[in-house]
Amino acid sequence: MTAFLNAYERHVQALAAQGLRRELPDTGQRWWADFSSNDYLGLSRHPRVIDAAHAALDRYGTGATGSRLLSGNLDLYEAFEARIAADKHAESALIFGAGYQANATVLAALVNAKVLGAEPLVFADRLNHASLHHAFRLTGVRQLRFRHADLAHLRALLEQHAHGDQPKFIVAESVFGMDGDALDVPALAALAREHGALLYLDEAHATGVLGERGYGLTAAPGARVDVAMGTFSKALGGSGAYIACPRAIKDYLVNTCTGFIYSTALSPVVVAAMQAAWTLLPTLDAERARLQQMAADLRARLQARGFDTGASSTHIVPVILGDEARALRARDALRARGINVSAVRPPTVPPHTARLRLALNTGHTPAHLDALVEALASV
Repeated sequence: MTAFLNAYERHVQALAAQGLRRELPDTGQRWWADFSSNDYLGLSRHPRVIDAAHAALDRYGTGATGSRLLSGNLDLYEAFEARIAADKHAESALIFGAGYQANATVLAALVNAKVLGAEPLVFADRLNHASLHHAFRLTGVRQLRFRHADLAHLRALLEQHAHGDQPKFIVAESVFGMDGDALDVPALAALAREHGALLYLDEAHATGVLGERGYGLTAAPGARVDVAMGTFSKALGGSGAYIACPRAIKDYLVNTCTGFIYSTALSPVVVAAMQAAWTLLPTLDAERARLQQMAADLRARLQARGFDTGASSTHIVPVILGDEARALRARDALRARGINVSAVRPPTVPPHTARLRLALNTGHTPAHLDALVEALASV
């Protein structure tokens, strides 16, 4: 056992030497301003969401007690899935325990060469979330990666493979969580249709804050995205995820997706709370508009001070510092002032692009933003 422990310790020490060691934050710390949370709309503490959780706790107890295929398929889940499907203009939907679980295992099921009759071609944005890349490591399917958000490069790759008969998949995020930029979803969907590719989009950071009634950038009737994954763990303030898809894909996943088949269903307490949060989204247009205006103002102020905010166009604003040690020093200096920010380093982001990731939410005030800008300028 000692040899194993020594190997693991050496690995962590090597990470520390590169400025890449991760540590759990102090749970006792209370921040004056938190720019690290993904609770973009403050729904984790909304009274209707909390009341729905309490009611479900009384009715169902704490857990589903089994997988959906065994004892855990409750009426609550099917009602919520029907609502998600309707709001996403999809034929059906399926709930998962987490976004990572959904991405990794749904994609692994979809790209099964035995089912498809040929080895698929996967065209993936270079900056996709780790869970999307993980799906193809699970299956051994090679990715053809296009330059981040570069649809011209994607088109060129698709045209290079236009004459083969291999099934094609395009996999990307609608909003990228570390850069805060958004893809042109209608243009991407049109490109997928042109080349007969199945389009899979991760809507984790768009769900709740962007798109028609807050239901994401794939919710527009004309978007025609084949499979959309969204999470409840960001703007909805809870945990879990959903897949919105054609009915045939849902039926296929219920029969083949290991992350669904072999996992206990999400707690009914969480599902009820997320259903309440979901139904609140159409009433929050003013909050969404304010959130995006705050982000635009913050980007302008930071850029005026000489900071690099990348291609951000949403409520996520990176401050790209480049060096890992510099990002950690800046994070620690802001935390010393009661301002919580996240320092994001490789491999989560590309080499030499370490950054502070600023996530805005509707609880932020002008005073919070003033203090943030002044603190950044001073450090």
